[in-house]
Amino acid sequence: MKIYESLEDYQPADNVVVTIGTFDGVHLGHKKLIKRVREAAAEIGGNSLILTFFPHPRMILYPEEHGVSLLNTVREKQELLEAESIDHLVIQAFTPEFASISSHDFIRKILVEKLRTQRLIIGYDHRFGKNREGSFDDLVKGAAEFGYSVEKIEEEDVNDIAVSSTRIRKALARGDVATATAFLGKPYAMSGMVVHGNKIGRTIGFPTANIQIPEDYKLIPAEGVYVVEVLLGQELHYGMLSIGRRPTLESAGKLSVEVFILDFNREIYGMEITLKLLAWVREDIKFKSLDALTAQIKNDLSFTLNFLK
Repeated sequence: MKIYESLEDYQPADNVVVTIGTFDGVHLGHKKLIKRVREAAAEIGGNSLILTFFPHPRMILYPEEHGVSLLNTVREKQELLEAESIDHLVIQAFTPEFASISSHDFIRKILVEKLRTQRLIIGYDHRFGKNREGSFDDLVKGAAEFGYSVEKIEEEDVNDIAVSSTRIRKALARGDVATATAFLGKPYAMSGMVVHGNKIGRTIGFPTANIQIPEDYKLIPAEGVYVVEVLLGQELHYGMLSIGRRPTLESAGKLSVEVFILDFNREIYGMEITLKLLAWVREDIKFKSLDALTAQIKNDLSFTLNFLK
């Protein structure tokens, strides 16, 4: 896959089949759309292309909505899209200036003149142009004017529920790992650096690796305890993830992301670690004492081991 960091960097290819979107999560609905793009490119012996954006348009269009959380970082999305065997990926900066482009100019200047689109395949709810004025009907009119073809892909259903990035974010916000996994087609993942913590876990027999998630826009799921897959480089481990504010401890207040890795006893400070959510265990609550917390963690461990059998 060839990656371009802007539309200006893109070098036009022949017989291009294009799709456009934010693709946050690269979920099952996105995969259905991308598969059709690959198929259409193969039909004409052409090239498949995804045009995506960063920051997420909502960050620019609705700046009053503080704390917009995304399922993927730019790097994660790039890696997920690369796994979909697309020929070209254009990551365009979404700025107020870009957002002000009219729908007709978007079609003419970007789709036609810059990308030289031969076929355009979009999702059922795609909007574009200034104030999101552009619709599928506008793309059909543009097709008649400029000579490309356009196709709309309907929504992907899982258990009769339409898959969307918004629904996945809401599921994770309530700790609904099962729904998020079903819609994503894979476990939700977070990556970060292992940093020093207060080392309380060591004193109760459950040493944890404290994870610093570098991107403040990355969605952190509901506070609670999870069963997770742990990736350290090429090493696969399992563990219990705790997301919370350590309400039982005197240092409570700041949100922490920490994982107890099963059958593991190495110093890994400074290493990058990836956590994949497999199951929800319980919510984060305050215990009367450290002993009570320790007893509950032992119960959490039993649940985790049974789940992993």
